[in-house]
Amino acid sequence: MTSIQSLRQHPILAKYWPKITPFIELMRLDKPVGIYLLLWPTLWALWIAAKGIPDISVLIIFTLGVFLMRSAGCVINDYADRKVDGHVTRTVNRPLITGAVTSKQALILFFILLATSFVLVLFTNTLTIQLSFAGAALAAIYPYMKRHTHLPQVFLGAAFSWAIPMAFAAQADELPKYVWLIYMANLSWTVAYDTMYAMVDRDDDIKIGVKSTAILFADADKVMIAILQSVTIFCLFLLGSELSLNAFYYLGLLIAIGLMIYQQWLIRARDRSGCFAGFINSHWVGVAVLFGLILAYL
Repeated sequence: MTSIQSLRQHPILAKYWPKITPFIELMRLDKPVGIYLLLWPTLWALWIAAKGIPDISVLIIFTLGVFLMRSAGCVINDYADRKVDGHVTRTVNRPLITGAVTSKQALILFFILLATSFVLVLFTNTLTIQLSFAGAALAAIYPYMKRHTHLPQVFLGAAFSWAIPMAFAAQADELPKYVWLIYMANLSWTVAYDTMYAMVDRDDDIKIGVKSTAILFADADKVMIAILQSVTIFCLFLLGSELSLNAFYYLGLLIAIGLMIYQQWLIRARDRSGCFAGFINSHWVGVAVLFGLILAYL
């Protein structure tokens, strides 16, 4: 039983559940894999910046911030896609399509989530606050990129990865050059797993004119995903060398490589279920790298 299902059985919450459910679905709280995909790289940055366990206050701020910003990103994504989601098999039952949530309510919720995230950032330092404006801009523009470029996954990667310099700055109050190795590793990884996600919708997206890397890569999709995954591992390998991390870190990378190979097997037929399974499995790569970092710094 999931935590969401457990909460739903609470007598008080059960009374209001029908009203709450559409907003939970709008923020994807019932589908937490997106939170994991954003959280693990953020924790990579915090562990590296602290050379071990980060400050508890910074850890709490960025864990909550990930939750809030991922939710805000989902809300603005559905608002941007409200006129096309009804034509896509996977998204036809989203709250803005069914009318369970209005466009006005979605925008209000987005700004509340964004404002709350910014309040959290105010408890950090000046450098992190400055970086937060770029992060908010990336989160807001990403959903509209699929109308203008076949590379919306790159914009998603840029937005998701921006938590890395922010978290590092909050912990260390500086941004050494190797931070951008972490950023590039995560950007490449994000494009790889979000291309798998886009492969699920490729047929529908072609019909309605929505663009994606899955459409751009066409029959080279699996090869391009493999290349992007290789870039991720290469950047993380360079990072380990730069920081002189021990064998435990490289054990984490080895596990990550095994997971990426498994994901290639899952998407081998390019069917919807296999591609979605590959996307869901991707967050374990982040866990493997974090596992290696934690052990390395112990």
